[in-house]
Amino acid sequence: MYVAEGPRVALRYVCLQDFDELVVLHKESAEMLARWMPGQPIVTYEDFERYLSRFADELHEGFLVCRRDTGAIVGRVNVNNIVRGTHQSATIGYCAYASTTGHGYMTEGLRLLVGHALGEMGLHRLEANIQPTNAASLALIQRVGFQREGYSRNFQFIDGAWRDHERWAVTVEMLP
Repeated sequence: MYVAEGPRVALRYVCLQDFDELVVLHKESAEMLARWMPGQPIVTYEDFERYLSRFADELHEGFLVCRRDTGAIVGRVNVNNIVRGTHQSATIGYCAYASTTGHGYMTEGLRLLVGHALGEMGLHRLEANIQPTNAASLALIQRVGFQREGYSRNFQFIDGAWRDHERWAVTVEMLP
């Protein structure tokens, strides 16, 4: 069931049976996530089916970070735009939820994801693009071992406007 396990959380693929739990988490976190996340939150079954359809090809993988003691979902991580060949790279997107932030779950979960992506998935490099005002996400990505590489102006359309982002990356050689 889990693709990677840590002391408190585990990483697994997202599936159709996660709809009910995820819709509650997205609704309770809508205000918190609106300024950071592209697109609309998952609130209907059709939204969730569209989200899951992204993972039908080999370009995207969707994971959930779950508490090991209860199995409850505490975060979500997508590995997007997977490029094979001489690049072996991808971009990650992630979120925690209002009721699960501040416990270190995502730090542990992202470490598991990095290990899985740069190990079992055979990737060499992961990137994360984060708005410069998202202090919590910037601190998280640094804790996980990513290094800042650059700044992208008007990078992504979020919450009604084109937003600047900092570009962060980690490679196999940077792992401890």
